[in-house]
Amino acid sequence: MNSQLQHLLHNNPHIWLGDEAQPKGEGVTGLPTGYPSLDAILPERGWPKNALIEMVTPQWGFGELQLLLPLMRSVTQQKRWMFWVCPPYIPYAPALASAGVDINYLVTIDSKTTCKDAMWSVEKALQSENCGLVMAWLDSLPNGVIRRLQLAATEGKTSGVLFRNHETKNSPAALQLRLKHTGQGVHA
Repeated sequence: MNSQLQHLLHNNPHIWLGDEAQPKGEGVTGLPTGYPSLDAILPERGWPKNALIEMVTPQWGFGELQLLLPLMRSVTQQKRWMFWVCPPYIPYAPALASAGVDINYLVTIDSKTTCKDAMWSVEKALQSENCGLVMAWLDSLPNGVIRRLQLAATEGKTSGVLFRNHETKNSPAALQLRLKHTGQGVHA
């Protein structure tokens, strides 16, 4: 690797190399996940800010939403909107409310929505600074679309989560988590 490239890679606080113990730069912190052991292993010590996260699960309803409850609670406490796009199940409002999520800031977009309309909804919600979290259950998106959504999240200063059943190689998402069930709960 030439020296200019090495200098760029090793001195840019926005680039984290997988072999580094923690990210570079002062003040580089993510949004707390609510789970200290998960924060400890994530590159930004929490969910990446203003970014797209991919959660790869073997099936929907696996317990993946448990990981996001603290973030959902935080977003709605800030009086920012939370969009659920094409969820496989109708959100159970009593459970969300008992977990401290203000369901008055929850918008759902039906799973029967066309892919084109769902993608438009995700992108526009991510671009809106009034929105704090967009969660979408869209399993087969090309990397170009994921990159566009990542840019929308950055532009709108919004967090986005794509739930998928299949891992994408070389994903442009800021973070990709593979979840598995171990009999003792969900693990990343």
